[in-house]
Amino acid sequence: MEYTIIEGNYAKIGVSKMADTVYFTFEGEKEQTCAILLYTGNGQETRIPVPDAYCIGALRSVGIRGLKWKKLHYNYEIDGKVVFDQHARKVIGREKWADEGRLKEHYPVYAGFDFTEFDWCGDRFPEIPREQMVMYKLNVRSFTMDAGMTGKKKGTFAGVMEKIPYLKELGVTSLEFMPVYEFEELMPEEEKKQNLDSWSENAKEGFLLDDGAAGPAYKVNCWGYVPGDYYAPKASYAAGREPSLELKALIRELHKNQMECVLEMYFDEHMNQNIAVEILRYWVTEYHVDGFHLLGAALPVDAMAQDLILRRTKLFAEGFSRRLFREETSYPHLFVYNEDFLYAARKLLSRNNGSMPELLNQLKRQNPVFGFVNYVAGNNGYTLADLFCYVQKHNEANGEDNRDGILWNFSCNGGAEGATRKRSIMEYRRKQMRNAVVLVLAGQGVPIFLAGDEFGNSQQGNNNCYCQDNKTGWVNWSSLKRCQPYARFVRQMIAFRRRHPILSSSKPMQMCDYASKGYPDLSYHGENAWVVSQSLYPHAVGILYYGAYALREDGTEDDFIYIGLNFHVEEQHLALPKLPRKLRWHLAVNTADKDEPFCEPPKLMDKMPQIKMPPQAVIILVGKEKQ
Repeated sequence: MEYTIIEGNYAKIGVSKMADTVYFTFEGEKEQTCAILLYTGNGQETRIPVPDAYCIGALRSVGIRGLKWKKLHYNYEIDGKVVFDQHARKVIGREKWADEGRLKEHYPVYAGFDFTEFDWCGDRFPEIPREQMVMYKLNVRSFTMDAGMTGKKKGTFAGVMEKIPYLKELGVTSLEFMPVYEFEELMPEEEKKQNLDSWSENAKEGFLLDDGAAGPAYKVNCWGYVPGDYYAPKASYAAGREPSLELKALIRELHKNQMECVLEMYFDEHMNQNIAVEILRYWVTEYHVDGFHLLGAALPVDAMAQDLILRRTKLFAEGFSRRLFREETSYPHLFVYNEDFLYAARKLLSRNNGSMPELLNQLKRQNPVFGFVNYVAGNNGYTLADLFCYVQKHNEANGEDNRDGILWNFSCNGGAEGATRKRSIMEYRRKQMRNAVVLVLAGQGVPIFLAGDEFGNSQQGNNNCYCQDNKTGWVNWSSLKRCQPYARFVRQMIAFRRRHPILSSSKPMQMCDYASKGYPDLSYHGENAWVVSQSLYPHAVGILYYGAYALREDGTEDDFIYIGLNFHVEEQHLALPKLPRKLRWHLAVNTADKDEPFCEPPKLMDKMPQIKMPPQAVIILVGKEKQ
């Protein structure tokens, strides 16, 4: 092997190439003995020492001129120990998902070279305004493993790409991906299961891997919320041999459809915070990623929010420091992503000590600087369907004696735990799912749905499916055919939100007529117009949005929107405020109507001072001219 050694490029950590020189820059103190280990396809190893002088701070950097890198892999050696490059753009040895061969001692994993050019075809970031966003969270593997997916595309980026037309029709604007960077999905157990016959069928299908010997057993980590190789897309998520090209093609196709890519990034407390910022920069510049959901401990959220390269990248976190509250910009890109809305909604939906004022505040939460994310179900807990089918979590198949997962779910089952054929219970559950969807889409914050929730996907009461690489954890696409009426309702509600921008206004509601338009931008109503019960827990409330405070895309003012909420088990009455002349109330949504919960077009209503609210239901009226 002929080559020339020169001092490297300290400005770029990892492996880079310029002309005929490949640069290796990695963490290594001057006092440490460092070398580059190069491997050929047949396992032949070449060791290239890195001179001690090639060091600035704690970075070692060397350039190798004339290196024939295309058929090579590499690792580092530091003080005699082989070390994997945490900045590698490609991982060799994890191409197969949950490969039991990796359990063997000394199984080889190498860093790979990835200098492949990709034609972005003039790609641009969609930069969808937050008031137009509808998010959808998915796991690449779980989303695409169902039998209805194309064979070779199962569990891959290509499988997700196949679903873009479906997601576009649903009304989704932004996909949130659970970790797609390289992580080790095989997790060693402390103790092996002694009685394999006692495992559930789900466990046998993919919960544990077992070699039949007396050695350790292994779980499969389907989600990836562990430290990983953050610069490399997950090799087993690729249908072919180039995961970087497949992920870039997916993102390019999303952008062509005016859809965004948001990646979840998990960093633990040991993560170097400067490197964490650099990782986000890398995914934005190299992969055209539109945003990040930041998870973990000791996150440098403020540094990320103020970084100039990330200035137009959407950042989602549990919170931001108050000193950022005043930094209004031309492109707001910060979003508070927490469970405040989830619990406010769930407690009322399940009649579990809920507070109407708390929910009303969550529905209207908005800030000039920060956006908010609203959801009722996520991967960390029940699916939306299971939220109304189970009171107790059923995580037995996880092998942790049902001790894992969220304990307090604020769920309800309608009178039977799990599957039932009783029509009244089944209809109650469908109504509650419609109620939840309306609440999420009626809030000012950005709505987000968990993959499959739009058609009632179930995990059979498992609220912590991180290790269920089987039909329990996979999205069951056959449910889409069985639940067409509900799936159609979700599509209609997403479209309704898009047609009525007053619901998603990025401006905080003032609860008064601050622009002298004739009505407050937002007001609440009880049995009498403009008056709400003084009780801390009113059974029902009417919410009036004045559409003149929001403009449609064509520049016209939005309609009056009245949302009636009744979480009581009995019928309630709510007052209807008088509309200006020539305008009449039209019924758009009645979640209690099992046959036609969504009216298209809205139905003209008789003139009346009050509306009867069915038990545990939501009604939406539109105030507009009689057609």
